[in-house]
Amino acid sequence: MQTALAPVLFLPHGGGPLPLLGDPGHAGLTRFISNLGTQLQQELSKPTAIVVISAHWEETIPALTANNSTHLLYDYSGFPAESYQLTYPAPGAAQLAANIAEKLTEAGFTPQLDKNRGLDHGVFVPLLMLRPAADIPVLQISLLKGLDPAQHIALGEALAFLRRQNIWIIGSGMSFHNMQAFFRPDLVSKTQVDEFNQYLIQSLSPERDYPEQAEKLKRWLDAPYARLMHPREEHLLPLHVCFGAAKGSSAELLFHDDVLNKAVLAFGWF
Repeated sequence: MQTALAPVLFLPHGGGPLPLLGDPGHAGLTRFISNLGTQLQQELSKPTAIVVISAHWEETIPALTANNSTHLLYDYSGFPAESYQLTYPAPGAAQLAANIAEKLTEAGFTPQLDKNRGLDHGVFVPLLMLRPAADIPVLQISLLKGLDPAQHIALGEALAFLRRQNIWIIGSGMSFHNMQAFFRPDLVSKTQVDEFNQYLIQSLSPERDYPEQAEKLKRWLDAPYARLMHPREEHLLPLHVCFGAAKGSSAELLFHDDVLNKAVLAFGWF
């Protein structure tokens, strides 16, 4: 891995808190993210901060958590009591939020600083596996309600400067997110999932240049069975933000395995 730029990671966060509760359908994902955290800790310097774009926060304009301390949003229901007692007491990053907001303004966005919002499960679930020490400031950035893929790539491009400041950028979502199909195997076949996944993998192939990759991601609805994989695309768009933020780096396929019996992907740019 190169150490000149901080990594950008697109990680699947699974179903609610299940990766943290020993759920067998998440065993491979939990092992992967935990091992990735150990690897990065061994190979890279400690990051200055971690910026996460989660599928579970949407605003009309880009919003950023802007506290010097954090709290958690247990934005799920129907899980065991221990899932509402999880903690991730990472520091916040109010000054970093202000700096990012300035860069987003320069890029043509109209960002807002949110001093009240907590970190949702799209943030704290993967971070509890990736960096359980909770010793690095964490800041969350929202998706944009229009769910326009080009706009999310542009949002990522405006965040690319963070990599030179040793700040990790994480997109937390899922390459497959048809909630009914997780529990109804007959709704979506393995072949259909594989064909969609291959579209994403080939879109990020190093044989394509950045503009061609961007065009493929903007036109993700051209992928086989796209709407079947994503009846709504909020879980895919963190990938677009990561892609923009990693402009100039090649994507590595880090994970391609089942979560709740559906093959999902993780990518890294180093």
